[in-house]
Parts: sequence; C-alpha cells; structure tokens
Amino acid sequence: MRIATWNVNSLKARLDKVLWWLERAKPDVLLMQETKLADGDAPREGFTRAGYELAHHGEGRWNGVAIASRCGIADMVANFGEPLRPAATTETGDDEPLAEARMVSAACGGVRVVSLYAPNGRAVDSTFYRAKLAWYDRLARWLLEACDASQPLVLGGDFNVAPEDVDVWDPAACHGGTHVSPPEREAFRRLCAWGLVDAYRLHHREPGRYTWWDYRAGNFHKNFGMRIDHLLVTESVAKRSVSAEIDREARKGKPLPSDHAPLVVDVDEPGCTFDPGWSGADVRTAARRQRG
Repeated sequence: MRIATWNVNSLKARLDKVLWWLERAKPDVLLMQETKLADGDAPREGFTRAGYELAHHGEGRWNGVAIASRCGIADMVANFGEPLRPAATTETGDDEPLAEARMVSAACGGVRVVSLYAPNGRAVDSTFYRAKLAWYDRLARWLLEACDASQPLVLGGDFNVAPEDVDVWDPAACHGGTHVSPPEREAFRRLCAWGLVDAYRLHHREPGRYTWWDYRAGNFHKNFGMRIDHLLVTESVAKRSVSAEIDREARKGKPLPSDHAPLVVDVDEPGCTFDPGWSGADVRTAARRQRG
C-alpha cells in the first residue's frame, strides 16, 4: 500500500499535475492540502476517471483538505468531528484555525488516514502564530480522545514545521522565524510522543532533502528548502513500512507547479518505481556545504 501526501496549492490550478502524478506514482491513497475549493467545487469526476474516490473538506478560496483513495473511503471525520465555527474575519485565511478547513480523516484499506494542513503562523508571537499553537493543541487532544496508538494510523500533510535543523537549508538563516521555533517543534514532538513515527526519517537520514521551496530567487534550483510536509505513522505502520521518498520531479515543469513536492511511504511492499530527481540537488547541496 502506497500512501502519499501533497500540498497541491490549489487543486483547480494543479488538477492536471495531480492526475499526471497519480499515473506516475500510483499511490493507493493521496492526502492533499490547500485545495482552495468549496466541497461542491471539488473535481470528483476527474478522480473517478482515474480510479479514485474523493473525500473533500473545504471552505472556498482558503485552505481545504482532501483524501483520494482507490481502496475505499469510510467513516469520514472533518474538523476533529466538530462543525466549522463561523469565521469572525473573512479577509484572511489562517487566523481562526477551527473556522478553517484543515483536517479530514477516513478509513482507507484498513488504515485510518488523516490529511492535515497546519496554520502557517506567519511571524513568531503574532496572532497567527498563537492560533497555530492552539490548533496543534486541538490536534493533540483529538489524538488522545479519538485515536488509538496501537492501531494503524497515518497523519499526513503540511505541518508547517521543520522538526530539526537538518530539515532546513540553513539553520542560521531560519532561526528566529516560524516553522523552526521551539514551541512549534515541541508541538510536533508532542504528536510523536503520543505514539507516532516520522516515516521518512525511518528510511532517509541524509541532509538536503526538502518538501517545500519558495518560488522566489531560484530557491528550488539552489535547493534552499524546508522539510515541512510529513507522514507520521503509528508503530504498527512503521514496522510494515518498506520505503519512503520525496518526489522532487513533481516540483518541476509547466504550468507552474505547487511549491511543495509529494511525499510517499510504502507499506508491506514497494510501490511502482519512479526517479525522484535528487541526484542533481545532492551535488549542489554538497558543493554549498564545502563552500560554507
């Protein structure tokens, strides 16, 4: 079973790219974030033609999460099982996380999967940052109240946290900002302490592997990125995992791709092979480290 996560940065704009990638990587389950669609606008027909059922939880122009599965979708839960709260402000998209479509979960092929889009946080100690930490508290409480760490569970998505310094291109340049602050990293560790394992790090310890690169300043070509998209799995899934990969090739090409790359984990047996495109980036990363 191959489970993947991808912040698609607008499912309407990237639909052709997503359908291309479904054929390229053939995941059994794809967790998506930042669909930026209302539920009624979700492109279900395109996924049906590709052989996937779609569960979508969205609000319109902001946020939005989804699950595409070719092994069934059952027992869907959105927003931690609560109705979205009415938004007090409508001109911004990440200051009221419990009024925003950031979590959807379902049972797929014997595994409970959860697609998550954590708030960005914007600036340390801002209203947005405090909202991000409050959302992480709600996620941790949902795990305690509604989930069982002894059962197969996968939390996947854009966590907007780089857990360690190795997960950013330059720790010195990143320190003092969001995504790497101690409270954010502690919120991430709290999830792991509940009973989750970072599936990618089970199979890859090398530096220079990221899931997000800013569109600006040639950062993708220079491999100036962050590993902020994750697949966190319970121990029962971790023991069954056989490989994990970040598909850097999906960050390339026209029309403009998402600024995130898909991340996959294979459970029980390897999925279809693809070239993730890391060889050139590894050379550039090594050269930069030698210069530094």
